[in-house]
Amino acid sequence: MSYETIKYELEDNILTITLNRPDRLNAFTGQMMDELISAFDKAGKDDDVRVVIVTGEGRGFCAGADLAAGSNTFNRDVRNNKGDEVDHKQDPEWMRDGGGRTTLAIYDCPKPVIAAINGPAVGVGVTMTLPMDIRLASKDAKFGFVFARRGLVPEAASSWFLPRLVGISKALEWTYSGRVFSSEEALDGGLVRSIHEPDELLTEAKNIAKEIIENTSSISVSLTRQMLWKMLGADHPMEAHKVDSRFIYELGRGNDAKEGVNSFLEKRPPEFPNKVSKDMPDYYPWWDEKEFS
Repeated sequence: MSYETIKYELEDNILTITLNRPDRLNAFTGQMMDELISAFDKAGKDDDVRVVIVTGEGRGFCAGADLAAGSNTFNRDVRNNKGDEVDHKQDPEWMRDGGGRTTLAIYDCPKPVIAAINGPAVGVGVTMTLPMDIRLASKDAKFGFVFARRGLVPEAASSWFLPRLVGISKALEWTYSGRVFSSEEALDGGLVRSIHEPDELLTEAKNIAKEIIENTSSISVSLTRQMLWKMLGADHPMEAHKVDSRFIYELGRGNDAKEGVNSFLEKRPPEFPNKVSKDMPDYYPWWDEKEFS
């Protein structure tokens, strides 16, 4: 699909997705949701994409949901434009949260994702970053889980993601108060990795991406991403042992493992031959897909 609310730019195996509604501080809309879901699905299938960076155009990252509809912004009954209201209420898909659709698409993507948060990230503007793997912030960035101040609850599956990232106490403090806080507080709370000058933010994000691209197997990185995220919900370390044992066995016989060892012994950069699109082990994916019901 063509993109209007985001930019999709691929260079040197780094895909930069830029939220692109700067006149509205990149406020989130249904169209942006559709375009982000499409972009992450496309990136996951493209072997030329090794790392994804997400940032915002202009002075904001994402100011949250676009409130142009006023008091009915979050009222699905009023805003439903897909036909008869009763029919859609009988279909559970009708009530799905758009932020959650987006974060689940990011969560499912097999490629590592870096957030370069260049400015205010509020509401869905911050919750959409939670399934991203590494978050960097500009010193100009601000954050806010403002849902209780809008008469809502945390969305975008953030009740699952946020406590796992920053701990339950900090997650509750931020979501109870709904206040907007600084990048320094985000760093202290474990929400972001580091703080940078605005003109150095993307450079640092790309440096992290290049280290991954130049030194690692794309298969290894993709499997590692899914293993670490999926095991956050496991009830016993045996579940991790089952998965990593199978992948160590399957990858240990493969060409990437041979290249990894040979390049180390020969003291040269590796050139891993395997591709995520066609060379993932047979055991992948090992989980059952979840459905909204």
